[in-house]
Amino acid sequence: MSHPQSYEILLFPEPGESAAGAPEPGTAIRSAVVAATGDTGTSGYPRYAGDGMEADIDTASHTVEALLVDGAELDYGLTVRIAERIGGSEPPEPDSGGTPAADAGEDGASGASAAAPAS
Repeated sequence: MSHPQSYEILLFPEPGESAAGAPEPGTAIRSAVVAATGDTGTSGYPRYAGDGMEADIDTASHTVEALLVDGAELDYGLTVRIAERIGGSEPPEPDSGGTPAADAGEDGASGASAAAPAS
């Protein structure tokens, strides 16, 4: 059986657990792209690792069965979600510089840029 080669793991605060100044529920506070290691984790599921996270993922149900974040277990009050990475790699970022439309500001962008993943 073929397993996805990578997933994106997203960590979220649990709904109703937000303190003053904490991110709103539904806002990822950290993300990582993990790739298949070829090993099986202690839970018996395929192991994925990358960007400071190691996860055992049930590829049939897309459930994270075990997770280490920077070598430690997941903190209470956080939940995890995953998204399969199509093709196993990140999409290329568009090159907006150097074109006449981009130089003249005619590409419809208002100067906003995509937010970097939380880390």
